[in-house]
Amino acid sequence: MQFIDKAKIWIKAGNGGDGCAAFHREKYVPKGGPSGGDGGKGGSVVFVADPQDTTLLAFKRAAHFRAENGENGRAELQHGKDGKDLLIHVPVGTIVRDVETGSILADMSEAGKQRVVLRGGRGGKGNARFATPTHQSPRFAQNGVRTEERQVELELKTIADVGIIGFPSVGKSTILSVLTSARPKIAAYHFTTLTPNLGVAERHGRTFVLADIPGLIEGAAEGAGLGHDFLRHIERTRLLLHVVDASGSELRDPLEDYEKINAELAGFSEALAALPQIVCCNKMDLPDAAENLERIRAALAPEGIPVFGVSAATVQGFDAMLDCVVERLEALPPVRVYDEAELRFERDASGFTVHRDDDGAFVVEGGDVDRLLDTTDPDDEASMRRFQQLLIKTGIIAALREMGAKDGDTIVLGEWDFTFTE
Repeated sequence: MQFIDKAKIWIKAGNGGDGCAAFHREKYVPKGGPSGGDGGKGGSVVFVADPQDTTLLAFKRAAHFRAENGENGRAELQHGKDGKDLLIHVPVGTIVRDVETGSILADMSEAGKQRVVLRGGRGGKGNARFATPTHQSPRFAQNGVRTEERQVELELKTIADVGIIGFPSVGKSTILSVLTSARPKIAAYHFTTLTPNLGVAERHGRTFVLADIPGLIEGAAEGAGLGHDFLRHIERTRLLLHVVDASGSELRDPLEDYEKINAELAGFSEALAALPQIVCCNKMDLPDAAENLERIRAALAPEGIPVFGVSAATVQGFDAMLDCVVERLEALPPVRVYDEAELRFERDASGFTVHRDDDGAFVVEGGDVDRLLDTTDPDDEASMRRFQQLLIKTGIIAALREMGAKDGDTIVLGEWDFTFTE
């Protein structure tokens, strides 16, 4: 399966159903009362962290996701059916980011987590709701709330306690298979690992998750090789297991490899460079490995970085390293979780703005202006009276006065023009 860890999609909650304007009719009852039912609520957009998903490939095949609209109300006080919520399943560790604002709407950091990102529109009220002792036959109903489509970016950041890093072909995948039940693809050529492979290790009754991060090369922080595509997968890890080829079988110096990889981490993010590390000197069964191991230990001793010699080929030397990993993890904070933006599903009527256009008209925009217009019937006297009351209640009339509006001035709300009258 192709591994995709970034995708952009459009999402939209369901519109609310319109309320119904109807009157009761039956034989011998010529003037029945209002009987229009309410519209149903639109379905919400809900993201679900699914541990069965490992890639965002599905979102490369489909770009638009829309929840179900609410049904319109009907006569005889029949309310419209609510629209079904749309559940969007994503891999654990996926971040949902608003493309326009850049804010994080959801961090799907735990298996089974659900997060409502867009809430369905409210259903409109039927005309039966507007009946009063003084106005017993309202002929208008309220429209449901129309929702807007939003573009979001999905970004998968692998969740693991330990990230296994190092140059290509140093044995990271083999070490993962030795320490866990994972069976990653292994071969003796560069960039074999195109996907961050995960595995669960156990030591003395404690378990932790390891991620085999694809091999890095010089220039990765600037996007060379697999750089930017996979460096993000280290960001959530608590501890780095830095694997080097102690034998130098690839004709590279293992100590220089260690320094180059750390330079790439620092070039990508200060946070990555600050992560604690344990150095794993692999291929100790080959010539020259023992000499290089001592040289690396001497070089890193002043920094207090533990160095262990292992052989993935002969499965030796891992016990002491695992003990150190467990000890370090117990002292470290949990896996990083990103702060989620506070979501506001109801528009704030007080958030409108008033300005004058080139023709001198007063233009009112934003807030709940569209909602006020959408739920008003200009041909119904009672509906217009209610509209005027809402203009006063929301402070729009007061704001117009403060801006200098006077009798005869033109007021523009959406596509509607009014003459201001005191």
